Amino acid sequence: MRRIKIFDTTLRDGEQSPGASLNVGQKLVIARQLDRLGVDVIEAGFPITSSGDFESVKLIAAEVTRPVICSLARTRPEDIDAAARALEGAKRKRIHVFIATSDIHMDKKLRMSADQVVETAIRGVKLARNHTDDVEFSPEDCSRTDLDFMCRVVEAAIDAGATTINIPDTVGYGIPTEVSRRITYLRAKVPGVSKITLSIHCHNDLGLAVANSLAAMEAGCEQIECTINGLGERAGNASLEEIVMALWCRRESFQAETGINTHEIFKTSRLVSELTGISVQRNKAIVGENAFAHEAGIHQHGVMAHRNTYEIIHAEDVGWEGQQIVVGKHSGIHAIEQVLSKHRYNLDKDQLRDVTNRVKQLADSKKTIEEDDIVAIALNVLDQLAPNEQLLELKEVSVMTGNGFTPSATVKLLIGGREVIGMGTGVGPVDAAAHALQSVIHQEFGPSLELKEYGLKAITGGTDALANAQIRFSDQESNSFRGEAINKDIIMASVLAMVEGANRAVNFQKRSRSQSKAPPAPQPSRNAL
Repeated sequence: MRRIKIFDTTLRDGEQSPGASLNVGQKLVIARQLDRLGVDVIEAGFPITSSGDFESVKLIAAEVTRPVICSLARTRPEDIDAAARALEGAKRKRIHVFIATSDIHMDKKLRMSADQVVETAIRGVKLARNHTDDVEFSPEDCSRTDLDFMCRVVEAAIDAGATTINIPDTVGYGIPTEVSRRITYLRAKVPGVSKITLSIHCHNDLGLAVANSLAAMEAGCEQIECTINGLGERAGNASLEEIVMALWCRRESFQAETGINTHEIFKTSRLVSELTGISVQRNKAIVGENAFAHEAGIHQHGVMAHRNTYEIIHAEDVGWEGQQIVVGKHSGIHAIEQVLSKHRYNLDKDQLRDVTNRVKQLADSKKTIEEDDIVAIALNVLDQLAPNEQLLELKEVSVMTGNGFTPSATVKLLIGGREVIGMGTGVGPVDAAAHALQSVIHQEFGPSLELKEYGLKAITGGTDALANAQIRFSDQESNSFRGEAINKDIIMASVLAMVEGANRAVNFQKRSRSQSKAPPAPQPSRNAL
């Protein structure tokens, strides 16, 4: 298989993303991780642009010794001198010089003729060769450069000593067929290309950076320039993780491989995201939060049966850390069963169906369902009263609270087919709801219950977390009755827990009365003892 070099420009081109500025220490941290990832070349910065860039290139050159450390420079002598000084401590170093070659750049930006551009490129490459034997040359905006002029300037750069020629699609204008033809044309017209490394550098303005890079590689490029998470100016650069995993997954088709340790991809992505402050979109290929997640019931069932049904890459191949079975409103009973089995809960089919229905209802208003939510719902299902024990059924609850007036609550219960309404006030909405409920119990069943304990906790984080309410009622004989409920609304969770506790109390009273009316049980004979 062909060995494709990975040239990472996260610290140079990637840092040019608006809002992605990094300090010297942060750049060194990323460079060390890129070393662990196994990239062949790290483009550490553009030293002439700032003292910070100069210092970061200098520090990385001294500290990171395995990969080639590359420094960018225009063809100007002062740029090349700054790049060379920053790389003095590098074990393996490269100077990357560039000049624009498209008509619009030469006319509007450089205000130079084609001959002047060629002469300047030659001088720049020769000057860089005075400092290192490893010099890369890029004809900027090459995808909009005349083919024959591209060949002319590339041939001149090779003759001047360039060891790598990079073809940049600077504005993301290229499409795969054109990029492939350009590389093929260059290889056919410039004999010297066979003696150097041919590279490709694509931007993503049309969303084609990865496709263009792979097309160029198939046409003969041996180096691909890319960034972590596809960072870069405007729409970004070709994404390193997508290129590497495309070659890894389809290696039989491409007949090419890289030296990247794919198990470090996810860690590298997260590190760059955290330090630059630029989040990775959820559906980003390879490293996005949804990249290996399955919510649809059909997909979940398939993956649980055999992962290859819906996964062409396994999460562990890229060191991905996350939840693969994501429970939501599209999930089925198989996903719920797997989550509960993981937590050692064995539910029968009816209970599983009940949990699944409740999860789907919750997912309609809360998109992300955590495993702890599912476990809490399952516990609630396991603990719920039998249908014949639910003597009180909550139909409605309303509360009014705020500063400047006393909180009040109204509850409507269904008791034996009758609707009964209770009202109460309290120091807060939960206290008022408790008093409203107690007024109904006192009216319907005699002596009231006293709320002895009340606890509330969030199952998971966030303002949309499930609330878990736990209460304990006590009657006049000091009998204790607990109640527990979960709901996305704190007040509802609290009231439902109290209704459950009240049901337990009423059922206890009902059993006590029937036992007191029953004839005395026959006493066993002495022989029976």
